[in-house]
Amino acid sequence: MLDVPAYLDRIGYTGPTTPDRETLRRIHLAHLLAVPFENLDIGLKRPIVCDEAAFIRKVVELRRGGFCYELNGAFAALLRALGFKVTLLSARVSRKGGGFGPEFDHLTLHVDLEEPWLADVGFGESFVEPLRLKPGLIQEQIGRKFRIVDIVDADGALQLEAFIDTKWRREYSFTLQPRQLHDFAGMCHYHQTSPESHFTQNRICTRATPEGRVTLSEMKLIVTRDGNREERTLTSEGEREQVLREQFGVVF
Repeated sequence: MLDVPAYLDRIGYTGPTTPDRETLRRIHLAHLLAVPFENLDIGLKRPIVCDEAAFIRKVVELRRGGFCYELNGAFAALLRALGFKVTLLSARVSRKGGGFGPEFDHLTLHVDLEEPWLADVGFGESFVEPLRLKPGLIQEQIGRKFRIVDIVDADGALQLEAFIDTKWRREYSFTLQPRQLHDFAGMCHYHQTSPESHFTQNRICTRATPEGRVTLSEMKLIVTRDGNREERTLTSEGEREQVLREQFGVVF
């Protein structure tokens, strides 16, 4: 059984827990500020299985982060325990060369309140508060704009877009077809084992901050504050471990 107080303590959340729009907004933001998106276990060859209890233990007890299956899997369990109606959705991530990845490439969440919402605490740098699941509506937060649009000639498919560098860019496509956690097992295994997966090619740990974001990509530390970006290269694995501990709370 999920220990709700322990999970809320993990994300530093002390507000109301009524399953409504405001609670969803506040708890979504708190999760992103506290729990990093990271693939460090993949680099250490530690298997990640699609198991809700394992995800919760990693995030809450071990005070780690994870990638989409882990973070949104654990977050969905928290929301359900608080009384929210949550559905797992399969998303296909946009590729640099065009098109989208395969089904179950990403796990995102549909939260049904008085109106539907898209929640996602496992996509790295993206929206920090839930988005209304209303196609065509431009929604602005953290100085960025997002929208959900219908994909032409794709039955029931929707597309999340972010306005970056003067134009709209695709982030991922998805449908509202309900999924189960075990449906993602194949792609979860692929992303941690295939040399073609970007998760096996680069160690990353990133977390939203009130002023922007802090990211550790291999040996490069990137800190963004109020739109200003600073970078520095770390000089040793010891320094890297120190940054992981101080900036992300990650300790092996």
